[in-house]
Amino acid sequence: MTTTPLLIVSVGRTVPALPSLGADAGPAVRRVDQLAAIAAALPDDQPVVVLLDAMLAADAAGVAALAGRAALVGVGAAGTEEPGAALPAHVLCGFFAEDAAPAVARTVLQGALRHAAALVAAQRSAAAAASRAGEITELTRIGVALSTERDLPTLLAMILEQARRLSSADAGSLYLVERADGAEPVLRFKLSQNQTLPELPFREFTVALNASSIAGAAAVTGEAITFDDAYALGPADHFTFNRSFDEKLGYRTKSMVTIPMRTHRDEIVGVLQLINRKRTATARLATADDVAREVVPFDAHAVALVSALASQAAVAIENGRLYEDIERLFEGFVMASVTALESRDPTTSGHSSRVATFTTGLAAAIDRADAGPYGHVRFSREEMRELRYASLLHDFGKVGVREQVLVKQKKLYPSDLSIIRHRFQFLLQRADLQYERERAQYLWEHGRTNYEEAVQRLDRSRADARDQLVRFLDAIVRANEPTVLPEGTFEELSEINERLFVDFDGTEKPLLSDDELRYLMINRGNLDARERREIESHVTHTYRFLEQIPWTRALKGIPGIAWGHHEKLDGSGYPRGVHAVDIPVQTRMMTISDIYDALTATDRPYKRAVSAERAIDILRDEATHGHVDPALLTAFVEAKVFESVQPADGRRSSSSRRVTPAGA
Repeated sequence: MTTTPLLIVSVGRTVPALPSLGADAGPAVRRVDQLAAIAAALPDDQPVVVLLDAMLAADAAGVAALAGRAALVGVGAAGTEEPGAALPAHVLCGFFAEDAAPAVARTVLQGALRHAAALVAAQRSAAAAASRAGEITELTRIGVALSTERDLPTLLAMILEQARRLSSADAGSLYLVERADGAEPVLRFKLSQNQTLPELPFREFTVALNASSIAGAAAVTGEAITFDDAYALGPADHFTFNRSFDEKLGYRTKSMVTIPMRTHRDEIVGVLQLINRKRTATARLATADDVAREVVPFDAHAVALVSALASQAAVAIENGRLYEDIERLFEGFVMASVTALESRDPTTSGHSSRVATFTTGLAAAIDRADAGPYGHVRFSREEMRELRYASLLHDFGKVGVREQVLVKQKKLYPSDLSIIRHRFQFLLQRADLQYERERAQYLWEHGRTNYEEAVQRLDRSRADARDQLVRFLDAIVRANEPTVLPEGTFEELSEINERLFVDFDGTEKPLLSDDELRYLMINRGNLDARERREIESHVTHTYRFLEQIPWTRALKGIPGIAWGHHEKLDGSGYPRGVHAVDIPVQTRMMTISDIYDALTATDRPYKRAVSAERAIDILRDEATHGHVDPALLTAFVEAKVFESVQPADGRRSSSSRRVTPAGA
């Protein structure tokens, strides 16, 4: 630091008072003919006094540049007692005439020197205050950044990077305290950064949480540990420094500080270790000379600054871990819910997971697009997780649907078809019994006369009756099979229903009851209107169930996204019949994924799976009729999202024909 005062005087002027100022306070003298040239070159930490006579005062720009930086003393003409018009009196801290007595000049100069020293001190204080304010602002900015980061690996990297930047450290490491149930806590080495060696190999390892290591000692004691030179550690330091890393990679560890990261609850969550503080933040320590020239100790201010950051980091890490715990909790809950649903309806096992895979894949494709109606849409990590959870839980409301409806595979319930089979078996047996009765009656009335011809006639009649019953039953079994698209005219069923039979109690009844006929004449799927309404109610059950869950703010959209996955853009969907403007893009994507999987799934015993090509054609038809979003469907096909689930995952393998976008 420069401490010798500087006295600036005009060329040729003598100052009789200088010798009497004393050796300790004697200033250096510089003679100039103008001030502007030297104003910018003056050291910030040197007190400066300017003897401002008429010649120097004529340099108005120089005077303005030095005002407030130097002590300006006016020097007037001989015999004057105050500054004249040639001197700017408003910036002067003192005045004497050029013929003033040495004692007078000395007194004025001594006062000016004190004033100059005070100006330097004030500037130094202002600079220090500005620096502290800047540091506080920077710590606040870093704190805000840390508090908003939820991904723990990203958070740790940010903490170490900011600590190195604040302290001008070349390298650093970060350890986290790891506590496992039933095991002693340890320190896990989680991260390393090195500006000089940016491509360092990294692997995690653990060290004991005790004073046997520098990091462990900082964590146990809760105190910062600082070394000016790690190689100079001796027995009194209670630590040894392992030089194998330096020797292997050609690095030189010198100054070091190890700071515990302590939460507001006084809990140590980790340790921050910084290495080699540098004079120049951007310098690389490639050689021993670089280390000797650039590396300086971590002083008290640097330690205090990084300690403040470490406290912020501890809270951020604790929050990050808490957020991870919440994520795991929600993940476990969601997967348990899916398992519960699929255990109740094994026929749709895997559907929820596949819809989630398709939907998030489509969202990723939309996120990559820069053009089209969704070119502006982007999904954050939290929004992708929200979409995945909504997709996984979109059918959870089926737990509120009667199981016999939920798992219904054919148009008739198994018990109903069994009753019909027993009815036809009864009629077949009755036909045989009728045959035996008529044969016996013939023998009783006619004996053996023309008996063979009569038996042949009775055989034909019985065979016709049995053939008709078998044909009718086959028709019923065929009609019991559900179809994906509307099929059949059901004339044969109407014919069957016109036939009557006499029941056990002697009552005449149609071969098929009204309910049986109604179920068999379902022309699409396997559910009648009442059952379909019950199944469709699962969407509302899903919404009401998801609404009861205290989702985080990042996941609060899940109920609304799942609610609309059976809505249509033209308002013909259910349960609310809303139109496109009220259907979020996330829901529109899920609708396409849900329809595609329902069409192509091979695990549905109540319907045949269709190929990927046929499923895309059906979806295109849905888009043409205003049911699904054509732009999203195009992205689904062009990005080949439908190929993200392999046949081994419960899909039907597509044929070799290539699926192309509409119009291609």
